[in-house]
Amino acid sequence: MTTVVAVRKGGQVVMAADSLVTFGDTRLSHRAEANRKLFMVNDAAGQSIFAVAGAAAHFLVLQHALAAQPTEALRFGSKDEIFHTFRLLHPVLKDSFFLQTKEDEHEPYESSQFTMLLANASGIFGIYSYREVFEFKQFWSIGSGRSFALGAMHAVYDKARSARDVAEAGVAAACEFDRNSAEPVDVLTLKLKVSK
Repeated sequence: MTTVVAVRKGGQVVMAADSLVTFGDTRLSHRAEANRKLFMVNDAAGQSIFAVAGAAAHFLVLQHALAAQPTEALRFGSKDEIFHTFRLLHPVLKDSFFLQTKEDEHEPYESSQFTMLLANASGIFGIYSYREVFEFKQFWSIGSGRSFALGAMHAVYDKARSARDVAEAGVAAACEFDRNSAEPVDVLTLKLKVSK
């Protein structure tokens, strides 16, 4: 699994991720492969940072699916824009990338099978398998180490000097206690439109 965090503070939004990939009981550390879990996407309003938790294939699929879209079609400035963009992307994932949409026969919608974080000048957003979109005011985390990361970020948020300090504390806690997360940590930063 993984640990990815996103933090907004002091006019900046920061995403950070560990670098360990696991296959069952096998660990593929950063020494074996450069396991980057964050990537930038040029979109209609500028740039967004993305990260995905779960199957390793999600990273490449999402990266290539987004790169194949016209920049002006990639709108990530609000919950509604993100929902609309991913609703339009869902058929592309099925038809071009062979996404298996079934999780459970009793589920209300086809699944996109993703758990992801998106950060940009508008803030922090979580996107989940049925294209649900959540906006987070201060910080959030996904992946197997999320509980450790959320606890650490909650403990330091008010005292920390910067969004980066909060994000690094979150991933460090996950790397310390989650068996599926390990250093080094990858960090990307963008400026927020409105400081909160």
